[in-house]
Amino acid sequence: MQESTANQVAANATSSFTEHLQRDRPELLPFSRSPQGAASAAAPLQVPHATTIVAMSYDGGVLMAGDRRATMGNIIASRHIEKVFPADRFSVLGIAGTAGIAIDLTRLFQVELEHYEKIEGTLLSLEGKANRLGAMIRGNLPLALQGLAVVPLFAGFDTSAGVGRLFSYDVTGGRYEEHEHHSVGSGSVFARGALKKLWRPNLTAAEALAVAVESLYDAADDDSATGGPDTVRQLWPVVYTVDSSGARRIPEAELAAAARNVIEARTIAGREA
Repeated sequence: MQESTANQVAANATSSFTEHLQRDRPELLPFSRSPQGAASAAAPLQVPHATTIVAMSYDGGVLMAGDRRATMGNIIASRHIEKVFPADRFSVLGIAGTAGIAIDLTRLFQVELEHYEKIEGTLLSLEGKANRLGAMIRGNLPLALQGLAVVPLFAGFDTSAGVGRLFSYDVTGGRYEEHEHHSVGSGSVFARGALKKLWRPNLTAAEALAVAVESLYDAADDDSATGGPDTVRQLWPVVYTVDSSGARRIPEAELAAAARNVIEARTIAGREA
């Protein structure tokens, strides 16, 4: 009996782990756990939401950064949430929206890429990764219509072209390649304004880090759902770079130094706004 089941699983094997779950265990998918009954018909659920994510290209790669705050209505639900994750060796994913679903979707995407590599014996192309993520987001559309949306940013190093690339999405799974920089989340309008002024072509990785930290600082200055650098709790943004050597998480010491540089410069300037 066990051998028969194993043979059936092998016969139905696919390079997409998500397709496998949709066919055999759809209840395990993050977007299959839809709220039921009167609660779903009433006002949107009060659940933690994650913001803000910024990403940009630099000379030789891409950088993605996220603040550490999650909110639930007017309450700070968490000051420690992480919103940027490695998807695989050469790509990263930043989440904005309903935190629980976004984190589950991130884990599923990580398994999806690992599964493809094991089945096919090679990495999925960056374009293919971006397309698969779009399909996953599209699967979450019924929950998004109930106010439980997930809107990520995806970035990675295209090993075939030798460049870093950046992709944004909408709640329907629409995928759009961004050039230079982009931001998502409630503080994105403020972060994007900072990015337009601070970003320039051929930034070094260190310069891109400074731009990311300052843009998140600007977002936190005007958006209550975005958390700025917290010197009391020693909390800094989560930042990843991706280049030809792979994804790298920026150490806390570098983030602390970058944040303090921004704080000191603004303290010296003594500006009100």
